[in-house]
Amino acid sequence: MGVIRIDTLDDERLSEFRNVPDPDLVSRHGLFVAEGRLVVRRLLDSGLEARAVLATDTALASLQDGLVTHRALPVYVVSQDVMNSVTGFNIHRGCLALGVRPPARDWRDVSATTRRLVVLERVGDADNVGSIFRNAAAFGAGGVLLQSGCADPLYRKAIRTSVAASLTVPYAAAEPWPQMLRDLHHAGWATVGMTPSADAASVRETVAGIASQPVALVLGHEGDGLTREALDACRHRARIPMAADVDSVNVATAAAIALYELTR
Repeated sequence: MGVIRIDTLDDERLSEFRNVPDPDLVSRHGLFVAEGRLVVRRLLDSGLEARAVLATDTALASLQDGLVTHRALPVYVVSQDVMNSVTGFNIHRGCLALGVRPPARDWRDVSATTRRLVVLERVGDADNVGSIFRNAAAFGAGGVLLQSGCADPLYRKAIRTSVAASLTVPYAAAEPWPQMLRDLHHAGWATVGMTPSADAASVRETVAGIASQPVALVLGHEGDGLTREALDACRHRARIPMAADVDSVNVATAAAIALYELTR
């Protein structure tokens, strides 16, 4: 590996790391940011292309074995103070990596490789998106499809919260929306819109009745849930039974519960 020690803030080789706080700028450069030792290690193991690593001496020691197969990858070693100054915030975990965004996938290609999908509409919080990717990986969903109003799964916070699952679980844009849900149904998928509505069957009852089909769980906005148009485009509706004085749970929690029911 190409370990390069840098002591000054104005070194030009650190220029791309100065964009870290601006996710739109990072994305426009065709990059994403992996933060923390575990996430950086998983990026190195993921098969995705890494552009460069920025690390303190302590973090570098913990990454050594993961870097063995990346001998051409530049690894810039800096002090904690230089790292914080370059990136503009305190990097507690001591390392960052720049990855190259993979080519966009078509949702049809993603759905062709699995029998279990998570589909998201307007889930705008990066932590929720990251948690949903982590749940998808934990419960065997082979892909996540995201309507255009969703947070970027390769945003730094989403990757961190997913514990790098958004680097390995295939995903694609769920467009055109909501026609794509009807197209999934016509392709043989059971599309299940998650809703707190009392007239919906429980998620356990719903998935028991469609066990022979590939299933797409469809979840919506943190506050408003699925739009009427999305619910109308789903073949089934399902709810999670809960206490009478509680109307809903966090969308990532709902995804985990519904995915668990699918694995039973």
